[in-house]
Amino acid sequence: MILLFSVRLGWLPASGYVGPFDDLRGNLAAMIMPAFVLGNAIAAVLMRHTRSAMLQVLSADYVRTARAKGLSMPVVVLRHALRNALTPVITLGALEFGTLLSGAVLTEQVFTIPGFGKLIVDSVFNRDYSVVQGVVLVTATTYLVLNLLADLASFVVNPRLRA
Repeated sequence: MILLFSVRLGWLPASGYVGPFDDLRGNLAAMIMPAFVLGNAIAAVLMRHTRSAMLQVLSADYVRTARAKGLSMPVVVLRHALRNALTPVITLGALEFGTLLSGAVLTEQVFTIPGFGKLIVDSVFNRDYSVVQGVVLVTATTYLVLNLLADLASFVVNPRLRA
């Protein structure tokens, strides 16, 4: 991506970070490639699982019953099918956050973006073990809290889990 969009086409900066309060347009230009690199693979996995869950739910009896009652397809999909199909997708999204964090280490190094990934790599190279422990602790706590929130969201979204 750097070779194509930065070197050959000159559309985006190859690396670096610009604060959003310094230059919003520069910040957006600098963040397009790293965000695409990080989100692309995770988006594909989430879309595949969402499609699979929706196909499974749309073949259920209660969806056929809702359609037979005269509800329109958008109402059936949004109010009945999507709520039940979102449970595995919410869980997977929380689990993929770990993949996002591990990918951020490499992505921040390549695009020279200051963040937790760059902080932990710099701390390892400088043998600053207290910073490494702090970053790992904050990252693990964030991961646990997001998984707890995903479980709570699944509980709220899916009425079958409340029984």
